[in-house]
Amino acid sequence: HDPGDLYGLGEDDLLALEGFAAISARNLLAAIDRSRSRPLANLLFGLNIRHLGSAGAELLARAFGSLDAVMDSSAEEIGATDGVGPTIASSVAEFFALPRNREVVEKLRAAGVDLGRVEAPTLPQVLAGLSVVVTGTLDGLSREAAEEAVKARGGKSPGSVSKKTTAVVAGAEPGQAKLTKAEDLGIPVLDETDFLHLLETGELPSPS
Repeated sequence: HDPGDLYGLGEDDLLALEGFAAISARNLLAAIDRSRSRPLANLLFGLNIRHLGSAGAELLARAFGSLDAVMDSSAEEIGATDGVGPTIASSVAEFFALPRNREVVEKLRAAGVDLGRVEAPTLPQVLAGLSVVVTGTLDGLSREAAEEAVKARGGKSPGSVSKKTTAVVAGAEPGQAKLTKAEDLGIPVLDETDFLHLLETGELPSPS
């Protein structure tokens, strides 16, 4: 069985399974029906493609806009997506090169699953193209919440500092290795006030 088979299930099929009551069957069928219009990133992630996590699926969804566009792209074209490395690109291309996997997609299409829905950003994407590393704990929000705030505005928030890092946000008890590397690379280090300004405007503070 594959994900496409779920959409062919009826209430009688579920009631034939041991332990399924009528209300449980109806609830599951309703959930399956709602999933026909789930975002493209969720659909890509749900195909269980090797090496493709939820973050990579989101990047591909935004870059290609539909499952068909991803399916018809080469590993080189997929790998040209910012943030998607060659390992993921090859894995995705190889997945869709297999006829049985394309059959699964066609089952989903025949069942009415939306193969091209990309969730519109809900916040201004002021950090698109920027990479912001967060270290330590901020007064107003946790490190995880700060990283999510960056991603929600189109930026990346990796766990390590590199030449591609735009800025490092330092809260209480920051990682000294990250601060040292930022200093060595000439990357600006922001406090919480600077960070909030960056989230609002996408602008780094002027050098003092």
